[in-house]
Amino acid sequence: MAVATRGGRGSFGGGGLRNIVSYRIFASAMFTLLFIATLSVLLTGNPVPPSHESVIPSSGNAYMQRTFLALKSDPLRTRLDLINKQANDHIILVNAYAAYARKLKLDISRQLRMFDDLARNFSDLAARPGQKTTPEDEEEGTANEDLVRQLEKEVKDKVKIARLMIAESKESYDNQIKIQKLKDTIFSVNELLMKAKKNGQVASLIAAKSVPKSLHCLAMRLVEERIAHPEKYMEEEDSPVFQDPSLYHYAIFSNNVIAVSVVVNSAVKNAQEPWKHVFHVVSDRMNVAAMKVWFKMRPVGGGAHVEVKAVEDYEFLNSSYVPVLRQMESANYGDNAQLRNPKYSLLNHLRFYLPEMYPKLHRILFLDDDVVVQKDLSALWRIDLDGKVNGAVETCFGSFHRYIHYLNFSNSVIKEKFNPRACAWAYGMNIFDLDAWRREKCTEQYHYWQNLNEDGTLWKSGMLPPGLITFSSTTKSLDKSWHVLGLGYNPSISMDEINHAAVIHFNGNMKPWLDIAINQFKNLWTKYVDNDMEFVQVCNFGL
Repeated sequence: MAVATRGGRGSFGGGGLRNIVSYRIFASAMFTLLFIATLSVLLTGNPVPPSHESVIPSSGNAYMQRTFLALKSDPLRTRLDLINKQANDHIILVNAYAAYARKLKLDISRQLRMFDDLARNFSDLAARPGQKTTPEDEEEGTANEDLVRQLEKEVKDKVKIARLMIAESKESYDNQIKIQKLKDTIFSVNELLMKAKKNGQVASLIAAKSVPKSLHCLAMRLVEERIAHPEKYMEEEDSPVFQDPSLYHYAIFSNNVIAVSVVVNSAVKNAQEPWKHVFHVVSDRMNVAAMKVWFKMRPVGGGAHVEVKAVEDYEFLNSSYVPVLRQMESANYGDNAQLRNPKYSLLNHLRFYLPEMYPKLHRILFLDDDVVVQKDLSALWRIDLDGKVNGAVETCFGSFHRYIHYLNFSNSVIKEKFNPRACAWAYGMNIFDLDAWRREKCTEQYHYWQNLNEDGTLWKSGMLPPGLITFSSTTKSLDKSWHVLGLGYNPSISMDEINHAAVIHFNGNMKPWLDIAINQFKNLWTKYVDNDMEFVQVCNFGL
């Protein structure tokens, strides 16, 4: 019993397991057969061409058709498409340049005509019937190789011409290139301008420093007159009026005879009481004779007085007292360009010795030889200088004409003593209070600073820097209408300003007696020249 029972269970369990395994094998076989059948259909099945009646092919047929065309594509067709695209791109570019040329109103220019012709040629190439493929070629996806080569050659030739034309005319249309070219032109012109200005300055400097033939002729004629008639030009006793402090005294230091005569004539003609005006003219030994003959032959009208002396007549002006003379005689003379310049001779330094030259005077008006007096100046002797020594017109405006432009502020001595922003003033018309000068000991101050500047490190050149130092705290500013400057270098000075000025100053290189004078201002000086003087006519001043 027991055995029979165990044997029956075993038989039942083994049969169920076999059934399960058989079912799984059958299912796997069916799936494998289905996958193989599907794959076989996909790989071996031929696409059915779409009938003419069908409009939209099935998705499977469309995919197979694209795959088939890709396998049968023609490389010449792709090449033809690239050639056409290149031609179309250059048509667009050429038309763009032609349109811009029309915008710039270049309708008659050679470039516009060339651009139009080139664009037309490109269009003709693209539209040429022979270059298009036939329907059979399109259906077969092929292109004629000979036609493609011919088209490619013609297109390349046209493209080459187009690129050359664009490269040639790019400057006319490219703003950046035009801007750069304009900058280069401006730079080149500026270089030429700077060179011309430099040459002009050198030429003006040479003309200003040279003695014109007419001035030399006049001086020689006057000396010849003195030699020919010595009895007419005997030395006379000094008149008491030359030391009368109640009169209006002027100091003029110059070698230029015609210039001094204009200063004196203009002052006398515009004076309300000319007989009260005394002119002290000082020249050097070479020109003093000519100066004396002039004023002897052409006496000043109105009862005005003129005293002519030589520098050598003032015996105290020697190298033991005057630093400039000592420096000229020393070994440093050859190393100092300022001392070698004839403009900075002792004659120009006399302005620092006025109290000793005219010991009995209280006030004196200093005038340069390149000024013209247009109004009565007697009011200058009545101006309250507030105890100051020097009455002058200030010339600073903004940052210009300040002490820093005349003195070397890198030097510790200058830096400690003076303000670089202090306003400068002008020489040329200065009213000096000689009593205040003596009280402030200004000549001693000038000597002190001139000795310090023996090596030229405090200031480089000119008479203004030592004047600015000497009278730095003793200068009274005058109204600008007393003294208008710049007629020797600045043609933009207004005539209204000139007409209201008491004194006009031809400072600069364009002196009114030179050919390089500023034309619109020259008549302001020439109208005071004594043209009736025979030597002026003989020497051909050309005034």
